[in-house]
Formats: sequence, C-alpha cells, structure tokens
Amino acid sequence: MSGADARAGFLHRRAIVKAIVLSALPMLSFATPARQIASRADRYAAPRAALIAELREQSRADAGTATRIDPAVLAILARVPRHEYVPASERDNAYENRPLGIGYGQTISQPYIVALMTTLAAPRAGQDILEIGTGSGYQAAVLAEAHAKVHTIEIVEPLAKQATQRLQRYPDVEVRNGDGYYGWKEHAPFDAIVVTAAASSIPPPLVQQLKPGGRMVIPVGSSFFTQTLLLVEKDASGRVRTRQVLPVRFVPLTGGP
Repeated sequence: MSGADARAGFLHRRAIVKAIVLSALPMLSFATPARQIASRADRYAAPRAALIAELREQSRADAGTATRIDPAVLAILARVPRHEYVPASERDNAYENRPLGIGYGQTISQPYIVALMTTLAAPRAGQDILEIGTGSGYQAAVLAEAHAKVHTIEIVEPLAKQATQRLQRYPDVEVRNGDGYYGWKEHAPFDAIVVTAAASSIPPPLVQQLKPGGRMVIPVGSSFFTQTLLLVEKDASGRVRTRQVLPVRFVPLTGGP
C-alpha cells in the first residue's frame, strides 16, 4: 500500500495522483536530520524552492476552501528531501509537482496531494498518527517533521524493510509490515489516520482506532470509477462525521476481508 490524488476530470494540473507507493529503491541508511540533508543538497535547492512557490500560489488561490494548504505544511515540504524517496533515475524530476515512477508499477505521490492530506490530518507535536501505506516513506517523513509519533504500515515486506532503513533518521517513526486495513491496535487510539490507498468503504477497524476528536483522511471509491477524498472526524462523544474534499484517483487498498 501507499499514496496519491487528483481533482475532477483528472486532467487538472493538481489531478495527477497515485495511491499506493510501492518502491524498488535501494536500501540506504540515513542518520542525518532531513533539514541538514536538504541544506547540503545544493543541486536540488532551486527546484525545491520552485515547487514550494508553486504550491504556495495554489494555496493562495484556494484561500477559504477545504483544499487550502497550511503554510506550516509547505515549510515542512521545503525541508524534506523528496529526491531521497525516488529512484536515482528520477531524482532530477523529484521536485516536479507530479507523481513519479518508483518501481513495481507504482508511483510516489504528487507533492500537492501529500501537502493537502497532511493539512487535513493536522498533525501536531506529540500526537500519535497512523499511516496506512508506507511506500517509499515520504508521507511518513512529512508527518514526522511535524514532531508527531508516526506508526506506519506497509503490506509489501521488501518495501517495509526499505522504508525502515530510510526513516531511521526519525526516532519517532515505527514501520511495520502488515495489513493496514486492520490498523495497529497496539498503538491505538490515534489522533489522526492517513490512508494512502482507496478503500471501497471506510474500514471499521480504523474508525474504532480513531481517538475522539481525531481526524482520518482517506480516499474511498471503486478503483475503476471516481473516488472521493474524505475527511472523517470523530467528536468527543464518538459520533463520526464525514466530509467530501475532492474527487481523486488512487490505487486500491490492499488487504482487508
């Protein structure tokens, strides 16, 4: 499992989306904080700045809407080295606002949708966040940069191993190989849940593991027709409210009953 998105018609400039991020990246170990790596990566400084400027302009255009990106999230994307989460052959394209192939016939999510899903999840320092679909680890890294504790599940064992190595720089990120449909009961309840693949319906185990006052961001719908990115909120009494955000197109969620 893993991540992505798209706006109505799927031909809009934001509508380039993918859900499951299955990576064939080499297993590398990183011990340096993302911001230090980014500061040394002069080769990527200019394209990264251009990407952030593009996303900031989109955010201004979306002012007052559900798709406006939080400036704090843009600041995180500005320091997470996306080029470290794509194959070497794609690194020169790492800061284009589109998904990129990463092997296994899959892609890493478009930066816009990563930013939007992170904004909707509203991660805060010290929160416990569950991610379904680790993939290359990029979304988990973005959540970790908000100083949250991230528990992320990947169903494809080699990808889980690669992500574990890649995310070693974040001591508060834990990667597990398993079926994300059933969540991670041992660490529940969660302040936020981010699902990066489309389910036919909202998995009941994830709703159960969402903390009162928590938020879940999940694409729901058929793999062959329009899907919808949903924001699921559970109030203090345990009642669940669901809000549609925008049409999307994701790879189907793997696993489940």
